[in-house]
Amino acid sequence: MNPSKFFNYLQRFFFFFFALMLANQSLAADVKTLEIGATAPDFSLPGTDGKTYTLKSFASAKVLVVIFSCNHCPTAQAYEDRMIAITKDYKAKGVAVAVVSPNDPKAVALDELGYSDMGDSFAEMKIRYKEKNYNFPYLYDGETEKMSRAYGPIATPHVFIFDKERKLQYVGRLDASEKPGSANAEDTRNAIDALLAGKPVAVPKTKTFGCSVKWSEKSDWAVKAPSVWAKEPVNLEVIDDAGIKALLKNDTDKVRLINVWATWCGPCVTELPEFVEINRMYRRRDFEFITLSADKPDKKDKAHEMLKKMQASAKNYIYSSEDKYKLIEAIDPQWQGALPYTLLIEPGGKVAYRTQGSIEPQKMKKMIVEKVGRYY
Repeated sequence: MNPSKFFNYLQRFFFFFFALMLANQSLAADVKTLEIGATAPDFSLPGTDGKTYTLKSFASAKVLVVIFSCNHCPTAQAYEDRMIAITKDYKAKGVAVAVVSPNDPKAVALDELGYSDMGDSFAEMKIRYKEKNYNFPYLYDGETEKMSRAYGPIATPHVFIFDKERKLQYVGRLDASEKPGSANAEDTRNAIDALLAGKPVAVPKTKTFGCSVKWSEKSDWAVKAPSVWAKEPVNLEVIDDAGIKALLKNDTDKVRLINVWATWCGPCVTELPEFVEINRMYRRRDFEFITLSADKPDKKDKAHEMLKKMQASAKNYIYSSEDKYKLIEAIDPQWQGALPYTLLIEPGGKVAYRTQGSIEPQKMKKMIVEKVGRYY
């Protein structure tokens, strides 16, 4: 790994770590985590499967595992498969698992979604539930957060394990290693095994690491962010064939998304806000968004005004020639000429995706995050 890339990773880690510490400190006075021995508070929450769940929904379970998690958090995503495995391995033994999203989706800003292809809304939870084929109820508490405040998770994921009498016997992490494949939720499994054997949990409380819970009143940045982004400068530069060739070569360590558009192209203008949103989500990652206007060079001011209106503060170019067929060949010989045209290019120049016409935003986000990674 080159020193520049290593430094960027180090910066991200410490930014996340200190932000988490500050968030947890501020929440300590507001939300208190249940103590060992406490009775499980009741709840009534909608599930992504269309059902409503309460504490009584799990009455027959010998052990109840409640995990607070969410869609967007990279740590939560790193543990998804382990949650699925726990549910599968212990279902026949009388163990029930319920996963709850405590986050208010309005408290999550776009630039906090850099490790995901979706946010924490109930609609997006339904998508994630189906895509990952969850074998546990995935419950939404982002509207009132009443249940989450009663339990007191500080991060996602955060595990609460209750015995047959619904007394809390374990609270903390799934295991001590976030990287997928490096651990198997040993702390959680040890607690479950002890309770099934009628024994006390050897280590009933552990610390947990992850994204801070996005409580509704902690939405300052999500509210302020749009006005801050609106003030970012929007530039437009002229580019020639050699410049386009360099863009396509992508001699960087970033995934590069290029959108060819024009002010006279209705679908182009309509979808530009989608690209602006994508850029705001992933620009802190190894990702770069570039627009290339197919307008005539003498329409540069018009194109620039449109980009400013759309707050497109990425790298923006306009082709130096009026010859559109020359532009087509410079961009991609496979392109038939219709706008908009979009390319997703991996480091080194490999085209991972190309499409003539409008993109599917959700599909595009998923492709990008699979390239740049969902985990730390």
